[in-house]
Amino acid sequence: MTDTVRLSPEELRTLFLFEALDEDQLVWLSERGKVEERAGGSVVYAEGEPATCFFVLLSGAVSLNRRLHGDDIEVSRTDQRGVYSGAMQAYLGDRVEQLYANTLRAVSDATFFVLTADEFATAIREWFPMALHLLEGLFFGTRAANTIVGERERLIALGSLSAGLTHELNNPAASAVRATAALRDRVAGMRHKLALIADGRVDGTRLHGLVELQDAAVKQAAAAPPQTALGAADAEDELADWLEEHGVAGAWDLAPAMAAGGISVPWLATVEDTVGEAYLDSAVRWIAYTIDTELLMGEIDDAVTRISGLVGAAKQYSQLDRAAQQTVDVHALLNATLTMLQAKIPQGVKVVKDYDPDLPGIRAFGAELNQVWTNLIHNALDAMDGTGTLTLRTRKEPDRVLVDVIDTGSGIPPEVRPRIFEPFFTTKAVGEGTGLGLDISHRIVVNKHGGDIRVYSEPGTTRFEVCLPITPEPPEERPVAPEGPGD
Repeated sequence: MTDTVRLSPEELRTLFLFEALDEDQLVWLSERGKVEERAGGSVVYAEGEPATCFFVLLSGAVSLNRRLHGDDIEVSRTDQRGVYSGAMQAYLGDRVEQLYANTLRAVSDATFFVLTADEFATAIREWFPMALHLLEGLFFGTRAANTIVGERERLIALGSLSAGLTHELNNPAASAVRATAALRDRVAGMRHKLALIADGRVDGTRLHGLVELQDAAVKQAAAAPPQTALGAADAEDELADWLEEHGVAGAWDLAPAMAAGGISVPWLATVEDTVGEAYLDSAVRWIAYTIDTELLMGEIDDAVTRISGLVGAAKQYSQLDRAAQQTVDVHALLNATLTMLQAKIPQGVKVVKDYDPDLPGIRAFGAELNQVWTNLIHNALDAMDGTGTLTLRTRKEPDRVLVDVIDTGSGIPPEVRPRIFEPFFTTKAVGEGTGLGLDISHRIVVNKHGGDIRVYSEPGTTRFEVCLPITPEPPEERPVAPEGPGD
């Protein structure tokens, strides 16, 4: 059985972390800590495992790694004696899930002074009560502030999207209301013309012919090709002139609907041959009402379809009726986000969709990915200042899908680029941004989906690339921790 190796108080004092401690404290550490060795290439502790120990490097070299969409990325490497890592937030106790936030590897044979997490927490709490309060206040205060500001950011985004959705819904809704009111008038006019039939003033043969003409007019209106403004004006003039020549009252009121329904002068001549000159006025009005009714019902159908589409897009965007995590169609999420942001896209910005038709579905939190697309698209629109091209591109790689959001704005300066994912960092004017949009996006993509988000920028082109695993690992909630060993 190997005896436990310990450091003497004098040896502990040579480590910068402990040099200011008094003799009793050094003795306490000496009695409780132990010296452990790790072979070169071995893992000292692994990311995501329970954080049970606090490590101080005595000799050798170590590297700190983070796991990023299945790959281990080396964050730092050092051989400085006294650097520390491990259960650095043990003093917070069970108020924070105690997991290693990174992986520590021994690059060469290494020796460590090791304290258990409980003993490290006890030392911090008992020896540095004021510092403990400050650290706790900093940790929980920052986390609470991030939560509050993050919620505020989401509320602002929700308010903006709600305003845009209301604006988009208002147009088809108003169109449907106008068309319904006009349709009511046309139906009333058709009921009046039915009196001609009820009174028997139109004989059966002519009535049969009129009904056939009515059916033909409906088909003609359904198949009528769209007209230019000039072509429509010419058709209306020609129809109105013919109607006036044949004594039809209100010719200029009837001509627009008939022109929109594809009715021509030769077709009207067929109506005259069918019902006779005496009934031409009533027959033309009957057919005009029929065509106008069909056009109005088509307008109502189009408006209601647009409303239904917007509601569907809002439902897809919010994912309210979906499980938190499920297999999602990335293209459907992107399209829903574009629909929700339609009112925010200036007329001078062209939207290009370059979608991979073979893109597979992925396991993801749909509503949160939509928040990522919203933040990236919103930033792209701001960067272009009303003019440019917004491109959404998707691609497939063997184990992941890539989504690019590209704008033709002025670009991100090189000195700013390393900080864009930092919380509260923003290049916008005071009051125009919280600086949390990209931080939230980064946490959603990296922490929650095990993916990655990168930026490539130069004047005239900025591309945010979101990498999402096709089969991501189960998400893990990890406490905030330093990115490298303390020094």
